Amino acid sequence: MHEFMPLLAAAEGGGARCLEFLIYTACRSGEARGALWSEIDLKNAVWRIPAQRMKAGREHRIPLSEPAITLLKSLPSFGGTEVVFPSTKGDPLSDMTLTATMRRMKVDATPHGFRATFATWAQERTTYPSDVRERALAHAVGNKTTDSYERGDQFDRRIKLMADWATFVHATPVGATNDVDLRSAA
Repeated sequence: MHEFMPLLAAAEGGGARCLEFLIYTACRSGEARGALWSEIDLKNAVWRIPAQRMKAGREHRIPLSEPAITLLKSLPSFGGTEVVFPSTKGDPLSDMTLTATMRRMKVDATPHGFRATFATWAQERTTYPSDVRERALAHAVGNKTTDSYERGDQFDRRIKLMADWATFVHATPVGATNDVDLRSAA
């Protein structure tokens, strides 16, 4: 991650910016590619993905870290589309755009592998409870009974988690190496 992020930041194009956003938010490719400006609240640093765009069919709030906010503010505006990362036609980027970006960078991995990298980092390098990590990934936590009683999304705890993740992807920890191989995480 620590070697990849500067290379990604230097890469040009909407696919590279979308991939960067995907990494900061630990979201799925389709969620990032389909992001709309109306879903993003820069002032309150939150991205609300509506239920109809989520795999589980439930709204998902993602805390936006400072690097994610900075990235969004740096994007050019395109008239006639509300899509954050539009194709040349104003539609969301295709499902192959992020993979093609990685191939051009000669990275043998998939965009979805960054979610696995996030999960591995959170599990092995932090003390965040597993349910906080799983909610950050928009995964179901517990069983149907638990789900009917636990209606919160631990958003406040996830604000710190996502800030810590952004710090991790940008700074090599003292004495540590990048031991999460993107190829095996894919």
